[in-house]
Amino acid sequence: MKPVLAFESGTLTLSGLEREALPGQAARLFRSDDRTRNLRARACDYAPAVIALQEAGVEIDDRARAFSPIEDLALAVKLIPRPHQNTAFAAWRAGLFRGVAALPTGSGKTVLAVMATAYLKRPAIYLVPTLDLLGQWVGVLEHFFQREIGMLGGGEHSIKELTVSTYDSAVLNMEFIGNRFALLVADECHHLPGPETRLAAAMSIAPYRLGLSATPELPDDRAAVLADLIGPTVCHVGIGELEGKVLSFYKTEQIPVELDPDEAEAYARNRKIYTDFLAANRLNFRFKSEWGRFLGLCARLPGGRDVFRAFLEQRRIARGGEAKIRMVWELVTRHAGERIILFTADNATAYDLGRRFCWPVITHRTKPGERKEFLDLFRDGTYTVLVTSKVLNEGVDVPAVAVGIILSGSASVREHVQRLGRILRPAPGKEQALLYELVSTGTGEESVSARRREHEAYNR
Repeated sequence: MKPVLAFESGTLTLSGLEREALPGQAARLFRSDDRTRNLRARACDYAPAVIALQEAGVEIDDRARAFSPIEDLALAVKLIPRPHQNTAFAAWRAGLFRGVAALPTGSGKTVLAVMATAYLKRPAIYLVPTLDLLGQWVGVLEHFFQREIGMLGGGEHSIKELTVSTYDSAVLNMEFIGNRFALLVADECHHLPGPETRLAAAMSIAPYRLGLSATPELPDDRAAVLADLIGPTVCHVGIGELEGKVLSFYKTEQIPVELDPDEAEAYARNRKIYTDFLAANRLNFRFKSEWGRFLGLCARLPGGRDVFRAFLEQRRIARGGEAKIRMVWELVTRHAGERIILFTADNATAYDLGRRFCWPVITHRTKPGERKEFLDLFRDGTYTVLVTSKVLNEGVDVPAVAVGIILSGSASVREHVQRLGRILRPAPGKEQALLYELVSTGTGEESVSARRREHEAYNR
């Protein structure tokens, strides 16, 4: 009787074979499970486990795989890939159908997934981080394949041979469906290495894996997780390589803004309280753990809460002082009639702008129906200005947007590049995209801005 390989609750089990009898590579993948008296491995190790057993001449009864080729899967619409998409696809194939393609926002990453699906002709699941992207991916796949597409997320729970899922829904469902797909595509794959999110890929047996991201750079520990679950970066295409061809020409302009005298005085006073506290307690935010220690000290030490209030106040002034607000209005007036996205670092500032100027605001609190209405009216030009905190950093397709204004943001390079990506899609009559970055001079924002601009897109 052959050993049986099975899929169970997001893992692989191997019964009828002792671990000592496994060949070297397979022995490294499987562990003895005393509870079930069999061998167990991660579902994502399905392909290397099967290959190792086959190469060692071990015949198995493979009951793990619940997918087979889709013979009638073909493109219903003619697809002519651009040169950079052909290059990325060839690199992915050369990487044995595993790996990350780093392509700029607006360069057609979704098309690369369509090419992979049409080539493999096997069931596929596509993971996305937001409900906006869920709908966009379903629309693209329906267009190219002219077949019903499954959806997991946003209240939908339909599983088809081609299924799009949010990361959150995939984490909840993959232990039950992880053996039904041969291809796993992770859009915005820099999200995948999160402590919970990674389970969506770990519990899938899909032997073919494609990661897509404009900004796949990660800390070493998370980069190792991404390489393990998806594969290495097999292709990298920079914004500069596609500017003026696939993407719009663009210009970035940093605008220094001086605080009003009263706000400058309040900033200096609160900043001193905050920095004196850091120095007294030897806090250094170059280390990630220090933020937690800062919060703990503020909660425990006498006067700590006053320090935390001072921290919040100096940050609020730097991010959204009155001089910045006036500059926002000046820029919006200068580009009257053009489609403009205004980015803030926090919801409070976004809502303040919305109240002052009667502009629509989208944050994580915006209800789905209202969010869709705002975006639709923005796309058709009824609204020409849209304010957002962070939820539109990725996954929103509005090609007509020609101007971006960054009122405030974090020091994240990824966030800054994603915000630039929101305005780079080409559109009729769009000659050049403009990204303005407002920076309060004489404040901590200057160093924050310097850190987030450490990317090739800003060093031209």
